[in-house]
Amino acid sequence: MTTTNCLGIFMDHKHAHFIEFTTDPIETKTLDSKFTNEVKEESIHNGEKLMHQKERHEESEYYKQIGEVLKHYTQVILFGPTEAKTELFNVLRANHLFDKIKIEVKPADKMTDNQQHAFVKKHFHDLNFKGMASGL
Repeated sequence: MTTTNCLGIFMDHKHAHFIEFTTDPIETKTLDSKFTNEVKEESIHNGEKLMHQKERHEESEYYKQIGEVLKHYTQVILFGPTEAKTELFNVLRANHLFDKIKIEVKPADKMTDNQQHAFVKKHFHDLNFKGMASGL
């Protein structure tokens, strides 16, 4: 059972926490969106249409950066309290580079780092255990 190709991402529109399923200790790496409140306020002064364009551009770039990380994994679980995980999933499914990566999406409330780690451990442990039990 290899676990180095499994990644959990706890995310919202501002932050993505990358949690690799490995033996202890689990480490979290974070990627922050560049569309901060300061950028939003600055964009609003230039007009709402421009703000929405800037937001879409920054969100697209944010999802692209997350996708670059995902290319190195075979199994990924996206989870978090907002719709960002579903939006990212839809972006990834539209790109054939991610066809061979098993990506799942699960809702989750706000979590501490320890809760995120436990969620990822449980998800991939259960997934690998089911795979071994069914002979996959």
